[in-house]
Amino acid sequence: MLLFGGSFDPLHNGHLIVSRYVAEQLAIPRIILIPSARPPHKQDQGLAPAGDRLAMCQLVAAEDPQFEVSDWEISRPGPNYSLHTVEHFCAGAGPGVALYWLVGMDSLTELTTWYRAEELVEACTIATAARPGFVAPDDTALARRFSREQIARLRRHLLESPRIDISGTDIRARVKAGRSIRYLVPEPVRRYIEEHGLYRGS
Repeated sequence: MLLFGGSFDPLHNGHLIVSRYVAEQLAIPRIILIPSARPPHKQDQGLAPAGDRLAMCQLVAAEDPQFEVSDWEISRPGPNYSLHTVEHFCAGAGPGVALYWLVGMDSLTELTTWYRAEELVEACTIATAARPGFVAPDDTALARRFSREQIARLRRHLLESPRIDISGTDIRARVKAGRSIRYLVPEPVRRYIEEHGLYRGS
């Protein structure tokens, strides 16, 4: 299965296009969207309520059977780390189920700073999708934290994907300014944002 965590503030078409593309390349039938309660690297950033971000993910999954949604992270108290999430899904997946963790190239460049990153790389396969404006870190940077074998695994799963330049930051700014976000997010997400007044004052 392909685990895809993030703040999803909001979930947008870039998330969906890239994750489906990666799942297709890796022949993975299930994509699990895992909205985070409060990502450790975004402690000072105001996020829409976790329940709203979860609801938007659920609306999308209801229309596409390849996607599932987990509330595991938002149901935990305090900050959560990717390793904890992977360990949770490993315990429930059973033997023989390969677990992949999808990140963007921006996250790969920061992976050496992640909590117990060496263990994370061993617990699952990190699949990295291309992202506009970011290039893969060189081996010297990765070697600060990872072994030669771990670096080789990370590089084997650098995946070309559509470089969709959509960001949650831009979407939130457009909503605040009263501009359209049609075609940037799935229609059920657009309606939810409008009906619940999200991002108007952020």
